[in-house]
Formats: sequence, C-alpha cells, structure tokens
Amino acid sequence: MSDAADQIFATLKQSAQSGAPLYLQLRKSIEDAVNRGLIGPGDALPSERDIATKADISRVTVRKAVQDLVKGGILVQRHGSGTFVAPRMERVEQSLSRLTSFTEDMARRGMAVRSAWLDRGLYAPSPDEMMVLGLSSSELVARVARLRIANDTPLAIERASLSASVLPDPAGIGSSLYAALELTGNRPVRAVQRISAANLGDSDAQLLEVPPGIAGLHIERISYLASGKVIEFTRSIYRGDAYDFVAELRLTGPSEEGRP
Repeated sequence: MSDAADQIFATLKQSAQSGAPLYLQLRKSIEDAVNRGLIGPGDALPSERDIATKADISRVTVRKAVQDLVKGGILVQRHGSGTFVAPRMERVEQSLSRLTSFTEDMARRGMAVRSAWLDRGLYAPSPDEMMVLGLSSSELVARVARLRIANDTPLAIERASLSASVLPDPAGIGSSLYAALELTGNRPVRAVQRISAANLGDSDAQLLEVPPGIAGLHIERISYLASGKVIEFTRSIYRGDAYDFVAELRLTGPSEEGRP
C-alpha cells in the first residue's frame, strides 16, 4: 500500500495547522482511507516507524491513533505480524416483530450456522432467575449458554435460563433450544425484549473475537407461553458491528388515539 500510504500520511503535513491533536488527525486519515477503499480488508499498514517518518510525527502519536482504531474495530493487530485493516463485517438484520430462534433466523438467510456450547447444566437459581421464572430457592434452574456462529463468524453469546421442570436435561438439547421446547409443548409464543448498549468485557470480547471495550448490544428477553406463564429468561450479548435490529412502526389513526 505504498502509494496509498503516501497519500494518507502526506495529508497530515498539509493539515498540521488545523489545531486538532495529531493523533486524531492520523486516526481520521486512516479511517477515511478505509471508507474510501484506498486500503481494504486484510491490507497491512506500514510499521509505526514508517508511518511516523512519512507523516512527520512521533511514534507515540502513531501508536495512540492505531490503538484507537483497533478498539473501534477498524484495524486488527496480529502479534508478530503487524497491523491490518479489519475484515469487513456483513451486517445481519433481525426483525423485532417476530420471535424466532437464532438457528431459524440464520437458516432463512442461507447462512451456515453452528453453536459452541459454553454451559449446559442444572444449578441453584439466582435471585433474578427466581423472580423472573417464579422459582423457589429449593428448585433448580437449567442454564444453556452458547456462542452463536454464522458463516464462521461469532455473532452472539446467548445465556438462557429455564425451570428444570421444563428442561430437566439441558445436555440433551440439539442445535435449537426452541425445537427442543416445541417437542414438549413449551415453545414460547411471545416475548418482551429490552436492548441496551454495552461495552464488551474481556471474556465476552475474546469469545466474539473483537477488541475488549468495543460497543455491543445487551439483550434481555423474557418469553411466555400462550397461557401467560414465563418459560424463558435470556440474557445475550451481540456484536455491535454485525447486528441491526429492525422494527416496523405503524402510525395510529385519529380513531385509535383515544383508545385505552
């Protein structure tokens, strides 16, 4: 990327009088180059020393700009190899108006899906699980935690809790929890989801193959049977750079505005 590098870093010399910190100018120059396609996914950046020389700035400034871009998921660093433009992530859209399993959702898109089990077992319930699932302290809760992977890209960590009376053998689940629940007549028919922003901790970031602290989506879902009974309590972490949640909104007509 020698020609592209000369274009990117030469602009810093021209804009050095702008007043913005140099590391911010460098970060913006590299990010703009990625967005414009001057450097693409998998392309290697020059070394810190070469960038500092080309841009006529210190290596400390270069290191700070690069670290910011790594945290933002624009660049990736490979030990012993250098710094590269991160692979372009194909974003996945999921409707908020339909209650489907991850397996079903990805299959409709023609994506190869698999899960890596993180936990399948019976435990004493936590206070939150007791409250949401209506369990007593003497009952057990089944916990099912999976790393969700589509087209070899880890997208989400799902941690579901159910009463052990509903799922007495969590280790026997196949590829889909909802398929297993359907066999016993316990598949949920509706759910309430709460979505909030979250910065990923070290362990979750490692599982999702993203830098620690990067933005993610924390999703808490409570699922219900047709009877109104709570059947599932799920807390998940989704990659913020890979997932879009889409909701269809309808305007109420004048005749509906006064309805209770």
